[in-house]
Amino acid sequence: MRKRNVLLVGESWVSDATHIKGFDHFSTATFHLGAEPLVAALSGSQFELRYMPAHEAQRDFPLRLEGLHGYDAIILSDIGSNTLLLHPDTWIHSRRTPNRLRLIKEYVRRGGALMMIGGYFSFQGINGGARYHGTPIEEVLPVDILPYDDRVEVPEGFLPVIRDSGHPILKGFRGKWPTLLGFNEVRAKSEASVLATVSRAYGSKPLLVAGTYGKGRTLAWTSDIGPHWLPPEFSAWRGYARLWKQSLSWLVGES
Repeated sequence: MRKRNVLLVGESWVSDATHIKGFDHFSTATFHLGAEPLVAALSGSQFELRYMPAHEAQRDFPLRLEGLHGYDAIILSDIGSNTLLLHPDTWIHSRRTPNRLRLIKEYVRRGGALMMIGGYFSFQGINGGARYHGTPIEEVLPVDILPYDDRVEVPEGFLPVIRDSGHPILKGFRGKWPTLLGFNEVRAKSEASVLATVSRAYGSKPLLVAGTYGKGRTLAWTSDIGPHWLPPEFSAWRGYARLWKQSLSWLVGES
């Protein structure tokens, strides 16, 4: 089985803290990576993962279809649309650059694969800041994105509910899944396949949705791949690696 190239975009951030100690204070900045559980889960598998943090993606995400076609699948995770729309040449120098959201749409139409993973800057995101509603990405995904802050925090946790255990992505799963602590609220498109939902207490909203666009396949996972919505017991679960390997296998047409 040949290696498949996967581009994971996003899942990084910098936090800036001010420490006040009486009269004195100082500031610190910390860089965080949020996809380590997924990187570990795919290590040694058929999927060769390139992890492009958000601060690199603004400049380095491909500007041509040829660059995208070097990947069998693209994962957007916790990265707002502005990072892909505002290349430094446009943002700083007012130069014209390709619309990379439209490039992704064309990539999928021609047979590429796209997955969006939930988070504070996925789908519409915190305060509506991810801003994927009404974009070419929404056209491609198997879900409709709400036009406002779509986060649903579930501090007490919810258990995923499997709706289509016969789908190749969910083959081999047995028993209850671990709990999750939140998700982005979306609406499944009529032609999409809802494979799993959140609990009934939270309206049985979509959690895992599969679909197609043109010649390509698309997938939406509305919770996270790591903290804080996805707690350590979920990433330590034996099914965690299976979920992502089988999701990618389906996306690239191997199942």
